[in-house]
Amino acid sequence: METLRSARVRDLVGLLARVVLGAVVLAAGALKVGHPETSARSVRAYQLLPFDVAGYVGYALPILEIAVGILLVVGLFTRVNAVIGGVLMGAFIVGIASAWARGLSIDCGCFGHGGTIAASQTQYPQEIARDLGLLACAVWLAVRPRTAYSLDRLLFPGAGTTVPHPDEGSVA
Repeated sequence: METLRSARVRDLVGLLARVVLGAVVLAAGALKVGHPETSARSVRAYQLLPFDVAGYVGYALPILEIAVGILLVVGLFTRVNAVIGGVLMGAFIVGIASAWARGLSIDCGCFGHGGTIAASQTQYPQEIARDLGLLACAVWLAVRPRTAYSLDRLLFPGAGTTVPHPDEGSVA
């Protein structure tokens, strides 16, 4: 039996996960969108994709991040955008871990910049930890996409949930 309190806690966790993941992804895209060459250089620095493909990914990534970030922040199509955000975080974790394992000294390019840096300036463990936290947010939202203060809840009331909104009382 779920209580009103546990439903509210779940709603709060979902809201925080949605806003944190959305805001970080949105900020990352916004900081890169005005500098597409830098974004492309960042993706190429990982040396995981063919040169031209990495360039296309670098150009497209900020636009995708902005779209996913906005939709997460406002809570529209939360599950789909959480899955996309989770795939992005997984790809970023693999890329960073790969660069670290291969001894590359690069800035992750997560918030602009990117490219080669001094070995003493790499922050691979911190970057992986950050992305693991964001991946956890994405997983939570993929499993429980219904969150407080979301357009999903406003536009699609009752869709995808067997639990009433906390304002509707206790669940039997």
